[in-house]
Amino acid sequence: MARGWEKEDAGPPERVMAEGAAGSAKQQQAQADRQRRVQALQMQRERILSERTSSPHRRSALEAALLEIEEQLSQLGWTLHI
Repeated sequence: MARGWEKEDAGPPERVMAEGAAGSAKQQQAQADRQRRVQALQMQRERILSERTSSPHRRSALEAALLEIEEQLSQLGWTLHI
């Protein structure tokens, strides 16, 4: 008897589709989380840039915070838009 018509069974089609949809939902959730994180960091960056101070200690603390935020943004794939 010929066996060429047989195929590997990946499981019920409903389960395969549900697993695909769950993976897609996870990717969408991860993308949404990333976008929220980038937006929050951008807001922090803007706040720091808007602060004015004559204190050298405060200025150095703001510069350090700005560098940290920009590092986190670059890890998330954000680039400076001028």
